[in-house]
Amino acid sequence: MPDKTARRLNPKKLLLSKWTAATPQNKEKHFLVTQLITPDTPDAPIEHIEMEAIYSRRSVILPWQDLTDTGQWLQGWQ
Repeated sequence: MPDKTARRLNPKKLLLSKWTAATPQNKEKHFLVTQLITPDTPDAPIEHIEMEAIYSRRSVILPWQDLTDTGQWLQGWQ
């Protein structure tokens, strides 16, 4: 659930964008959006993205709307 300081994002422009976890876990602080998960129907909006942790190369799939929550994600590498 986005907090009151939520930002507006265009999911189609998230590919290769850089993000910092607000509360890093397992030394995974910096992430890169590596893929936009396209829906089965071409007219449906993008709902999920794949992010890769720079430190461990671990990938995670999450709803792109999670990036609007500044309590979880900070835009850019900080």
